[in-house]
Amino acid sequence: MRSPFQGELLAWLFLHPEEEYAQVDLARRFEVSPASVTREVDRLSAAGLLATRRAGNMRMIRADTDVPVARPLTELLALTYGPIAVLGERLAEVPGVEEAFIYGSWAARYSGEPGRVPNDVDVLVVGSADEDDLYDAARAAEGVLGREVNIRRLSREAWASPEGDPFLETVKTRPLVRLQMGEGQ
Repeated sequence: MRSPFQGELLAWLFLHPEEEYAQVDLARRFEVSPASVTREVDRLSAAGLLATRRAGNMRMIRADTDVPVARPLTELLALTYGPIAVLGERLAEVPGVEEAFIYGSWAARYSGEPGRVPNDVDVLVVGSADEDDLYDAARAAEGVLGREVNIRRLSREAWASPEGDPFLETVKTRPLVRLQMGEGQ
């Protein structure tokens, strides 16, 4: 991918193939300028990966799932950028989740550290979410991502004061990928 944004945009669109998004909504979701979305959508549309249409003054965008590369590209995107697109959405539905991060080997690879492709995705949830609800969200994400998802829950207080907890001290010094769990978050 040309950039992390391009990968995240493609993953979001191909992992939600039944949806169509206004360009301005995509800019808000990814916290980039509308001009950045325009440039990437123009490139990806020219490559035949995205379909666009006008609805009044809005440009609507969706994955073009009729191209021959759609299925293998979707599988590749699910493995590489999929955890960001899928986990934030699943965790947004769980009451008590204040914020969430991917940590461990997947976050390290995403941040550019060399190494093997991770077999699983480790997620840290801050808040008071029910463990059963988190388990259900992890299993649902696994079905889309094709890999194991491990969720660990922490209280806001434990996250704010990691001193004396070797696990948290290590997690906070390593790459973390914050999950977006709703508009503007």
